[in-house]
Amino acid sequence: MRRPRSRPYFIQYERSLRPGLAPPIAPRRRGPILKGVLTLSARGVAYEVVRRVFEEDAYADRAFRALAGELDSRDRAFAMQLAYGTVQLVRPLDHAIETLGRRPLRKLDPPVRAALRLGAYQIGYMGSVPVHAAVNESVELVRAAGLERAVAFTNAVLRRLGEGMERLLAGLGDGTPAEAALKHSYPDWIVEAWWREWGCDDALELMRAQNEKPETAVRTREGPLVVDEIPPEWIEEGRAWPQSRGSQLAGRAVGAQPGERILDLCAAPGGKATQLAEVAAEVVAVEKHAGRARELEENAARLGATRLSVVCADALELPADLDGFDRVLVDAPCSGLGVLNSRPDLRWRAQPLPELESALLATGLERVKPGGTVTYSVCTIHRPENEEIADAAGAQLDDLGSEFPEFRHPRRPEFLLTRPHVHGTAGFFVARLRK
Repeated sequence: MRRPRSRPYFIQYERSLRPGLAPPIAPRRRGPILKGVLTLSARGVAYEVVRRVFEEDAYADRAFRALAGELDSRDRAFAMQLAYGTVQLVRPLDHAIETLGRRPLRKLDPPVRAALRLGAYQIGYMGSVPVHAAVNESVELVRAAGLERAVAFTNAVLRRLGEGMERLLAGLGDGTPAEAALKHSYPDWIVEAWWREWGCDDALELMRAQNEKPETAVRTREGPLVVDEIPPEWIEEGRAWPQSRGSQLAGRAVGAQPGERILDLCAAPGGKATQLAEVAAEVVAVEKHAGRARELEENAARLGATRLSVVCADALELPADLDGFDRVLVDAPCSGLGVLNSRPDLRWRAQPLPELESALLATGLERVKPGGTVTYSVCTIHRPENEEIADAAGAQLDDLGSEFPEFRHPRRPEFLLTRPHVHGTAGFFVARLRK
């Protein structure tokens, strides 16, 4: 029989399944590195990424970039699939390990946990890897970590997984939020929210879509372009910018016109700000963190956005002279539930931010001139951060659905909503308010 397959992407796991609960992740620290293994082995790189994510609260993408530099392209692709797939699907992996291995993971040494998770992912979700290879290579990772006493245990658990994991995974249901959260590897609170807001069928489709590899899209002068991969020279020469079609839609919904002054309150890394600068007379891009502000300036220079200036400041404490803009973009920080398949660790770190979002939107309405517009966008699919924020602002709403009917919100046609399982791009909510 064929084993379940998955197209893995990034994500970190924690036992806390509801927002606001502290994750039981150990304090950040430097652990031993598998010298010799990491520089030669794709599995060694994947092992160290998984260990750092779960034991040191590291970001999967940053850890991978730091560790995979010496791998050739083939090994790098395998290591990425293995590391990111393990991190993404760790809920059903841990369930299988604890059920078939008959030992709570919290009682295992961190290197053993990491090796078992990697082995379980290969056995359960990578049909191209023979079970004996997954078992043997994972055992060797434990041995290389200096835990000879745990070698026999690791071998025994993985052999049990080889015999019973296919049947166990096939038996997982998704008829309730709790079952679906385990089967598709999500925190309970996210599944409960989607189930409540969209119903069972849409929630399941959304979960499946957010477990798929995202499309690769760029913004060009001619418009959005979906590609298999982005040639490095396109970015280096400023010919294109990596940006999902959902994000580009949010930039277009601002409605920038020649001669206008536009304020972008949360601008880094600069995708939408440079998009607006292609049309407007002036774009003021605000970024709170100095390092990200410098990155924004570099990106603007690379793209030739000469009408864009960067202000390093807290958007909630702006200088008084930043006022009277024709339009404002509030692309606010959010839980990110529309981009879970392209953001390392976000699924498990996600937190709704309605208070901050409301405060930023109020600031935008203060800084736009009478008759001007404020576009509110967030890369999340979560009513308390979407419709409820726009409604609470108390401003007149433009009918964006009539301008972009393909992306009209299914319940509120004056808003836009891109949905990964419907539109094949990142999930973005967009509203435009008029002062």
